[in-house]
Amino acid sequence: MKDLEFTLDIAKMKKEDAESSKSCSSDDSIVQQKKKIQERDGWKGRLDFIMTCIGYAVGLGNIWRFPYLCYKSGGGAFFIPYVMFLVLCGVPLFFLEASYGQFSSLSPISVWRMCPLFKGVGVGMVMVSAIVCIYYNVIVAWTLYFLYMSFRAVLPWSTCDNDWNTENCVVGIGNIHNPTRGNVSAFSLGNSTYNDTSNTNSTFFNGTVAATALVGKKMSASEEFWTRHVLEITEGINNPGTIRWQLLICLTLAWVTVFLCLFKGVKVLGKVMHFAAPFPYLVLLVLLIRGVTLPGAVNGIKFYILPKWERLADYQVWGDAALQIFYSVGMAWGGIITMASYNRFSNNIYRDAMLVPIINCSTSIFAGFVIFSILGFMAESANTTVENVVSQGPGLTFVAYPEAVANLPISPMWAVLFFLMLFTIGLDSQFGMVETCISAFLDEYPHLLRKKRTLICFLACLFEFLLGLPCITQGGIYVLQIMDWYCASFSLMLISLTECLAIAWIYGTERFYKDIELMLGYKPHAIWHIMWRYITPTIILGIWLFSVITLGPVTYDGRAYPEWAIVFGWCLGVASMLPIPIIAITSFICSEGTLCERWNKLTTPLESWGPSQPEDRERYHASLSHSKSGTFMEIIDSVQKAEEENASTPFIDKVKMSS
Repeated sequence: MKDLEFTLDIAKMKKEDAESSKSCSSDDSIVQQKKKIQERDGWKGRLDFIMTCIGYAVGLGNIWRFPYLCYKSGGGAFFIPYVMFLVLCGVPLFFLEASYGQFSSLSPISVWRMCPLFKGVGVGMVMVSAIVCIYYNVIVAWTLYFLYMSFRAVLPWSTCDNDWNTENCVVGIGNIHNPTRGNVSAFSLGNSTYNDTSNTNSTFFNGTVAATALVGKKMSASEEFWTRHVLEITEGINNPGTIRWQLLICLTLAWVTVFLCLFKGVKVLGKVMHFAAPFPYLVLLVLLIRGVTLPGAVNGIKFYILPKWERLADYQVWGDAALQIFYSVGMAWGGIITMASYNRFSNNIYRDAMLVPIINCSTSIFAGFVIFSILGFMAESANTTVENVVSQGPGLTFVAYPEAVANLPISPMWAVLFFLMLFTIGLDSQFGMVETCISAFLDEYPHLLRKKRTLICFLACLFEFLLGLPCITQGGIYVLQIMDWYCASFSLMLISLTECLAIAWIYGTERFYKDIELMLGYKPHAIWHIMWRYITPTIILGIWLFSVITLGPVTYDGRAYPEWAIVFGWCLGVASMLPIPIIAITSFICSEGTLCERWNKLTTPLESWGPSQPEDRERYHASLSHSKSGTFMEIIDSVQKAEEENASTPFIDKVKMSS
């Protein structure tokens, strides 16, 4: 009997070895197929990934939205919910995306070989980035035009003797007096148009400029320059007007710059980011040093950081903090996955994932000191309070700050520095989003497209440029407002929620931990298991509910949009979510077998899933075999123990019989 059982055990082991050999053979064939494809690029320098991620995550919202939110939400008290959501939501999601991006060396769509049922998550990420790229480069074009106009002895927004000025134009912020309105900017900025409960989801344009609506009322020279010259704004979206040729040139230059930095891949991008990422910090430091030496700067900084603890009882403060973390860190856009996919397999992604979100959020806080020191100077010059000059969005960067710069000695120099900084910050984020779109196509069709990267990059930039033309018409800012209002809001939360649930519950945190251990050499702390499975998804769901509840119909400068424009906006917002159910349902229908068999097939990683390099793939296969072997040995041990127990029974019986 024992001989028979021993023979069975040997047969099981041989079968296991045969399956392992078959798996290795299949794995080798995958590696051979990958060798036939042109090798995928990777970062050349040790700091390329860090620099690019910092440049990608630190965007215009860090400069023109966070300082205003901090002021509006209780000053220094706002730091409490802000840091809390960074720890509970921002860092876990960044670590999650960076880890599986580095592990697979794949972009957001192809990476879902680990769970084919949710490939639509990657498609949705790419769609969000593609839509935002359209209007984000329009903002970059605005900064480029302001930069060009700054190279003058006299800044054009500092006087009222230009062709675009009206009889309502006044020079100097202290000359504008509007006692009939309450908490309004000294430039008639759009604080009065900012709706705290309905407009919080607009990433860039919550605070808008009340320009042409204030007919017959005094208007600063910088505001008239912005509305009557840069935009030549019309009365509404139904009147698009003509293309602004100045902005057309700037938009062309912006896209040419993007193309030149990306057409050779990350080899060039990594080098560019060694300048583009730290340069804004240098300019911010220079502006801070200049700002704190101005009269009234201390009052502005106090206004920024002094806590108002009672504001923490307002749910709006917590919602704004969560939204700001969600937008600024860059989750669900696909950029983090893309940048991490160019890392070496053994890169310490744990360290990088902790470092980048902290640097990003610290930049927001640091930028607040820069902005409010200047706003304090503006208030001092106008003999008013900081509250009356504070603003956000374009009202801050294209009206308020230029007006303050115009009052400084050697004003053109400070204007050049400021807009060069904005131009660099905008391009840094744009690089990440465009590279996400390009790499998604190259990784999905590597045989066909990887050798044609230059052509694909050119076509992508040209296509996005053409789609951005409606945004540089005289009524283009109304179109841009729709895209920003709906595209970068609730869809991001649902994409991120689906991503987190799919990896934590279907792919499994246990397996994900082993993947990370293979890269790092050790398992991360068990707290991430709890974060990814329970805490972070719950917070994302709460953020999504908050964003949907507070999302009102799109407006600009207090003007309501027609019904067709609102429907168009909702279609844009929902478009990036549709691939998730469509691809999942289509995959189920096209698969064969019972529902359970289809589910198991679509939630099991494909054979092509795993590290890209042969040596790393062998280690990955060995780790899977070791896991199976360990389970099999445990079964053998239990069988042997059972045999020993059973073997003792007949021996006792024999003793009894002999006695």
